Amino acid sequence: MEIVPVGGRDVRLTSPDKIVFPGPGITKREVVHFYRDVADALLGVLRERPTNLKRYPDGVDGEPFYAKRLPKGAPDYVETARVTFPSGRMADTFCPTEPAVLVWAANMGTLDFHPWPVRRADPDRPDELRIDLDPQPGTDFADAVAVAAVLREVLDEAGLTGWPKTSGGRGVHVFCRIRPEWDFVAVRHAVIAIARRVCERLPERATVDWWKEERGERVFLDYNQAARDRTVASAWSVRGRPGATVSMPLTWEALAEVDPDDFTVRTVPALLAAHGDPHAAMDGATGGLDTALEWYAADPRGDLPYPPEYPKMPGEPMRVQPSRARRDPGAVASSGE
Repeated sequence: MEIVPVGGRDVRLTSPDKIVFPGPGITKREVVHFYRDVADALLGVLRERPTNLKRYPDGVDGEPFYAKRLPKGAPDYVETARVTFPSGRMADTFCPTEPAVLVWAANMGTLDFHPWPVRRADPDRPDELRIDLDPQPGTDFADAVAVAAVLREVLDEAGLTGWPKTSGGRGVHVFCRIRPEWDFVAVRHAVIAIARRVCERLPERATVDWWKEERGERVFLDYNQAARDRTVASAWSVRGRPGATVSMPLTWEALAEVDPDDFTVRTVPALLAAHGDPHAAMDGATGGLDTALEWYAADPRGDLPYPPEYPKMPGEPMRVQPSRARRDPGAVASSGE
């Protein structure tokens, strides 16, 4: 056991020499020290947000799981926030308020921090709009960057400021601060409207088709990441990938020039120390959804399908895979029951 001083507290580090990433030989000590070194920047992302912990107790070669409730045995300085799931059930989940809790979570085997887009004081009204650009087979990071450039234009037309980051893999995430005046349904509708505009300008490269069989070799703008209880790995999160990559916040100018594999547990702390946080001014760029929701209301196509585990939503189209609907017309009538 070792002691890691952080934020005026001493956090216990257990099994420090345990290998978490076998490829580069990265130990648990290195992961915990990484989170100590980026704690202030990461806390700026997570502070007062209900946060799911993606834990890898056996390293990246083991089976991870999401902790949506605060793990037992947490020290008394680890705080919680109450959230409501789509089912109506409620839970008290991890809610970061100081740097030490991030190091504690890392010692518990956490690699990814997955915050809700809300603050603890108002857990039903997001203050963050998120768009996940997910390259499909046959596409890569460069394709996601190209789509993100058009997304930036659409966000500007909607009166929103986008802040890009690498996903830690091949994708790109773009976050926008918004006023907490709309519920999850409205935010998701705004994302759909924005994403559709991007697809209209890049029909050969971007899609909002929920069914994989319809996406082709395009970048999927995953609008359902805006649904209640769906979360995206935060900036500064270590991803459970062989190279120990990190979801790195970037400027728009840098996004087009980087290789996402260059941002790792071993490289990112020095980059942060040398250049600072590219998203430090994010809280000062708050916008609204009025324009995006006007786009949505004027679009006769209406809503898009929710994930299968969600309750049927008003105005939602049938959740039937297109090829199945063609084979079995009766499935359309019975879906969503």
